[in-house]
Amino acid sequence: MEDSDIDNEQELRRPLGITLLGGLYLFFFMLTVSSYGHPFPFFGTIYHGKIAGLLVFFDSLICLYLFLGLMKRQSLTWYLLLVYNAFELVNTATNLLVITSAELEKIVGEKVDTTGLFASNISVVLAILLLSVFIFHHRGYFTNRSKYLF
Repeated sequence: MEDSDIDNEQELRRPLGITLLGGLYLFFFMLTVSSYGHPFPFFGTIYHGKIAGLLVFFDSLICLYLFLGLMKRQSLTWYLLLVYNAFELVNTATNLLVITSAELEKIVGEKVDTTGLFASNISVVLAILLLSVFIFHHRGYFTNRSKYLF
């Protein structure tokens, strides 16, 4: 009987990696929500107004779902995290290649450092790649086979 209690306790204990990932995707959620009302770059186009608001809303919902799925250790979330990260990689690379510094300067209202912009975007791409590798290798953390979060 004691062995089954230990097994159940270990099953309920959330690994540190999942906790940290959950915190990161909660941060992504808050960061996305805070960008509401600002221009939103999406696949090489900078959107304004209502369309930008809708893009922020849907991105926020996705980040919230990923956060909740991480906290529940849902196995479906493992796939969704990898798909979302791949989507973000493609979106970031497309924005970097298509959106010109002149377009950004028009929106920001001041000169944009192109080398700094390039370096920061490459840093984001590398961070997402490393995050995706970590998620891929820790599939065993996602033990909840339920299809639903609630």
